[in-house]
Amino acid sequence: MKIAIGADHGGYSLKEIVVPFIQSLGHEVEDVGCDCEQSVDYPDYALPVCELVAEGKADRGILICGTGIGMSIAANKVTGIRCALVHDMFSAQATRDHNDTNVLAMGERVIGPGIAQEIIRIWLETPFSNGERHVGRLSKVQRIEAKYAQPVHAE
Repeated sequence: MKIAIGADHGGYSLKEIVVPFIQSLGHEVEDVGCDCEQSVDYPDYALPVCELVAEGKADRGILICGTGIGMSIAANKVTGIRCALVHDMFSAQATRDHNDTNVLAMGERVIGPGIAQEIIRIWLETPFSNGERHVGRLSKVQRIEAKYAQPVHAE
């Protein structure tokens, strides 16, 4: 898979650790930044990752900031994105199995590199169940999105 990844200053160090890990699992990585620990704005990195995913130029996206909260909020504003904030292995599996998430958000200040790598591994390896109830629920979410969301476009 092609994985787009982005982080702000609060997630920069963890991003630098997980990129080679993702590559070691056999995936291609497109890193949209940031490349520093100086203060930057998380939406500036969430948007390009989510646009790549929404436009089909990346299969999935990973976003990292201090808590993952800001990134997940920004990500879920993009039409077609289903981003989950995950800090444990059970949620990593469930969010793929039940919600078919295409973007993962994590917080560097919340979890360490070992847990982050295991979350990523599980999230990348878990398929969507395509269970009837889950498909039905996602259809409802898509109807909400269609009612309120604007089309994706580059600035």
